[in-house]
Amino acid sequence: MIHIKNTQRSITIDIKKLKQDAQQILKIVDYPDFDLGIWITTDATARKYNKHFRSKDKATDILSFPFHPTLKPGGRIKPMSVDDRNLGDLIMSPFYIQKDAPRYGVTLEQRMRILLVHGICHLLGYDHVTDADYKVMDKKEQEILKKLGK
Repeated sequence: MIHIKNTQRSITIDIKKLKQDAQQILKIVDYPDFDLGIWITTDATARKYNKHFRSKDKATDILSFPFHPTLKPGGRIKPMSVDDRNLGDLIMSPFYIQKDAPRYGVTLEQRMRILLVHGICHLLGYDHVTDADYKVMDKKEQEILKKLGK
């Protein structure tokens, strides 16, 4: 099940569309029956979590908190219980995303969709710490976005 909480009220977010996109992405990555939490919040909250968990005292577009933090890219989650059917949680700041979207030549909605794929890839063990990691993660993201119908 996909759980979405929207605690900001300044930017209109199509929650139904976001949930549909998330469900479709989970099907594409072959985890259709796994839980995913998405919190839509403010820059201030994103900054607080970014500072606490990543030691970066600034707002950001998306943060990922995997339920299975030792999962390697391309690995499969083998749930041992119903509770293990969880990918993790994402925190998204539409304020940051809206400011950043023009840099990529996309709308807020398009950028949120791209970041949703990005965040879910992080939950699946992908990262971009090194150039080699980035190439692997970018390839996976592009595969998903193509199937999603960018």
